[in-house]
Amino acid sequence: MVLDLVLIGLAIAVFPLSVTAFVLVLSTRGGVWKGLIFILAWLACFVAVLAVVLLTTGGEPPAPRSPPSTAASAAKLAIGVGLLGYGWHRHRSGPGGRERTGSPAGCRPKSPGGLMGRLDRISLWTAAGLAPLLQPWGLVAAGAATVVDADLSHTSSYLALFAYCLLATSSLLTMEVYTTFAPDSARVRLGRLRTWIETHQEQALVTVALVAGLFLVSRSIAQLTS
Repeated sequence: MVLDLVLIGLAIAVFPLSVTAFVLVLSTRGGVWKGLIFILAWLACFVAVLAVVLLTTGGEPPAPRSPPSTAASAAKLAIGVGLLGYGWHRHRSGPGGRERTGSPAGCRPKSPGGLMGRLDRISLWTAAGLAPLLQPWGLVAAGAATVVDADLSHTSSYLALFAYCLLATSSLLTMEVYTTFAPDSARVRLGRLRTWIETHQEQALVTVALVAGLFLVSRSIAQLTS
């Protein structure tokens, strides 16, 4: 479980669309406060998802090859196949493809006049609402399917879940702290980061989708056949 959560958490942390959106939130007037609200709402979603899963399982992992265990592995397999298909689709359609519209991870890139272009006028409440909207929900669902194996009778499971939430939010936390204590330097460097991500968004999305997809498929097949 720990290895799965580490890779899924990393994939969520570097997901290009949510990182770009958070950079734009920080660049608005009062961006530090809006960024903080964004992060709190982001974490609240993670805690809510984990709570639902753990309440469903009772904090006890299902027995191997039991229906719940098989269902969780099958869900991860389906998500992994979806990520692989999406990554291959984006790769084949290319930078100029008309089909670059969707994301199995739960986010869609917006046109300059759309959501991203209006972030300079958002309120604190809007920033809070954007956090769950911009989460890569496909990857979050993969994390939820993995958390089914958590055993709350061991302290290590609590630590693993805490580390997962922290890792998935690490990029946002780093940018928030940097902007808070070095606003001038952060403005320049985060602007460069935004430009780089927008320039390399296709390659980044394809890489994240393929790497996460391959990992989930291989792990779920191993669990289903062991």
